[in-house]
Amino acid sequence: MQLLDIGANLTHESFHHDLPAVLQRAQTHGVGRMVVTGASRDGSEHALALARRHPGTLYATAGVHPHHAIDYDDATDERLRALALEPEVRAVGETGLDYNRNYSPREVQLAAFERQLRIAADCGKPLFLHQRDAHGDFLALLRRYRDRVPAAVVHCFTDSREALHDYLALDCHIGITGWICDERRGTHLREFVREIPAGRLMIETDAPYLLPRTVRPAPSHRRNEPMYLRHICEEIARDRGEPAEVTAANSTATAEAFFGLPRTAQA
Repeated sequence: MQLLDIGANLTHESFHHDLPAVLQRAQTHGVGRMVVTGASRDGSEHALALARRHPGTLYATAGVHPHHAIDYDDATDERLRALALEPEVRAVGETGLDYNRNYSPREVQLAAFERQLRIAADCGKPLFLHQRDAHGDFLALLRRYRDRVPAAVVHCFTDSREALHDYLALDCHIGITGWICDERRGTHLREFVREIPAGRLMIETDAPYLLPRTVRPAPSHRRNEPMYLRHICEEIARDRGEPAEVTAANSTATAEAFFGLPRTAQA
C-alpha cells in the first residue's frame, strides 16, 4: 500500500529530536508522503521549511487554527497570502471554528476564518478546515465561499451523520483520523464512514495527537506518528466493508488530486 497522510503536525516539539527516524518509520509502513499542517503564522513558516527540506516527501499547509485566531492581524494575513503562493504550500489552513474550547472569542474566530477563506479564494488553493462544536456557523460561512475555492476538506471529521451529509452536499472532502478507533467517542463514525464516497474520503493521523487506541502494543510514549496511518486505513476499510488495499488506493488518489500532487503507482 502507498499511503498519504493529509494531516501531520510535524512541527510539534515532540518531533524535534527524531524527525528523520519518524519519516523513515513512515516510509517503512507505506506512508511515503505527508502534508505538514500549518496552524499558526510561525507554524506555517516551519511547515514550509520542513517541506523544502524534504522535497517529494513533505508538503505544507499555511493557516491559523481557531485556537490562535486572537493573534490574527493584518501582518499575519499578509504573510499567509505570501505563503499560500509558495509551491510547497498545497492548501490554506488549518482554519475554521472551534467552540469546544473557545481559546479565542467566537467573533474573533469568525473574523479570522473569513479572512482565510478570502485568501483561498484569491489564490485558488484548497481549504484545510477545522470544525468542532460550531457546525451551524461554520457551514453558513463556508457556504458563502465554497464556489470560490477549488476544493475543501473538513479535516479530522468527528461530527454527526447529518453534518457529514451537509459537507458532502457542499462537495467537500472528509478527513478521517484515528478518532474512529476510539471506543469512547468514535463508534458513531464506524456506523457511517461507508457513506463517504471513495472520491471524497482522505485519511490522516493528526500526529502527534489522536494515537489510535486500537494499536497493539500501544507505544509507551503515547505519541501518534505517520507510521500509524496504515493501522487507521485498515480500521476504516473494515468499517467500509472493503479490502484495505482498496481504501488505500482510493484515499491516496483522492489526496493526490486534492493537493495537486504527482500520481504514484499502487503496489
